Amino acid sequence: MTERLGEAFEFDEKLTVVGRKLEPGEKAPPFTLDWLNPDTGMPEPHSLSDSDGSVRLLNVVNSLDTPVCQLETRKWDQMLSDLSGRVTVYTITMDLPFAIDRWTKEAGVTHKGLSSHRSEQFGQDYGVLLKEWRMLQRSVFVIDAGGTITYVEYVDDQMKEPDYEAAAAALKAAAS
Repeated sequence: MTERLGEAFEFDEKLTVVGRKLEPGEKAPPFTLDWLNPDTGMPEPHSLSDSDGSVRLLNVVNSLDTPVCQLETRKWDQMLSDLSGRVTVYTITMDLPFAIDRWTKEAGVTHKGLSSHRSEQFGQDYGVLLKEWRMLQRSVFVIDAGGTITYVEYVDDQMKEPDYEAAAAALKAAAS
């Protein structure tokens, strides 16, 4: 497995990112993660293929218990409300599904939060697993309706937000 030392950092701490970087034009790797079913209150599997045929934005964050990740998740929810019905937005973290559900309800976030807490596979497949933290690197992926990645941003400084405008432009282009 590819390891990329120093491609992510926070302050002076260089982090090792596990997995190779994905590029636009590649097929998005399949995944199955947990989400909390509001009807049962229990975690259930949710796969990327569950949203086949729609354009997807994957907002990958370290943890919804951190201010930058909270700000980013709220911002995507607000920015993309005008694309509702044409775009599926997921926030993905290694937080427990119960924590994701609690935070999204408290924050009024309407898009689905997915948890990769059971396995590091998503992090490895998308090249976002932070080895030292056992968290995911802040990143954004736009996947078109055919399952092809059209935009990728791996944020190196974990205290910084992604380039919302570039990702939103790619998302709108894929959704037109």
